[in-house]
Amino acid sequence: MWIVELSLAPTKERLAARPAHRRLLASLHERGTVPMAGPLADDSGAVIVFDLPDEEAVRDKLAADPYLTTPGVAVVSVREWHPFVPA
Repeated sequence: MWIVELSLAPTKERLAARPAHRRLLASLHERGTVPMAGPLADDSGAVIVFDLPDEEAVRDKLAADPYLTTPGVAVVSVREWHPFVPA
């Protein structure tokens, strides 16, 4: 599994692009690719958990999301995660 951390700023462009981003994540969730995702409580960032085999696959999914090239959105980190307690 992989954890992607985003940094978010309150730009008009980001807020306008967010519904399409959330629809994409919902679609990935339905396919089992994104078990969890959501903003931090203060909306300064977000976390996306990907169930994919490697970082290249994660980066491919990120590249397909136009939200991540929107002003006010930045990928802070992409890190492999080994959970031992199931969701």
